[in-house]
Amino acid sequence: MGRGRSEIKRIENPTQRQSTFYKRRDGLFKKARELSVLCDVDLLLLLFSTSGKLYHYLSPTVPSVKDLVERYEATTHTKERRAELEKAEQMCELMEKELRVMTVDDGEQYTVPSLELLEHSLEAAVRKVRSEKDRKIGGEINYLENIIRGRHEERYGLCNKLAHSQASNNEGGGGSTPPSSGLELKLGLN
Repeated sequence: MGRGRSEIKRIENPTQRQSTFYKRRDGLFKKARELSVLCDVDLLLLLFSTSGKLYHYLSPTVPSVKDLVERYEATTHTKERRAELEKAEQMCELMEKELRVMTVDDGEQYTVPSLELLEHSLEAAVRKVRSEKDRKIGGEINYLENIIRGRHEERYGLCNKLAHSQASNNEGGGGSTPPSSGLELKLGLN
């Protein structure tokens, strides 16, 4: 009579959960050891318990965890770099093809359809350049308008302070105007 299968779900009882963890961990390590020996593979098994404790198994043919992790990183980075290089090569080929299409050689005979295609490509490129130029100019205009707006607000604030200062001087001085020193302040308000 065989064992019945239990439903795979989180064990709620902490004591039973801890006991199951240790049993299953030992079984998993045994399977890893068997796989390593039978198939002659380099193997690293890492487990972190709920308390944060690290358990690991390393096949006997590997000198250290660090060495195996470095091998893993080198392998995955190599594959990623290879994919990036292939993508870059495809982009270069496409750009070279477009460049060849956009340059007109005087010594070569072009058909009208190929010249029309070249014309449309160049017009599309000019539209993109103009659009980007207009976007950048619009951004600069907005930036400069914000600076001007800030300076106007600063100017009006200073004018208001000056007006309040003169009004308080006039009230405190008995209504007489201070003697003129020959210098007058001109605000430029019309």
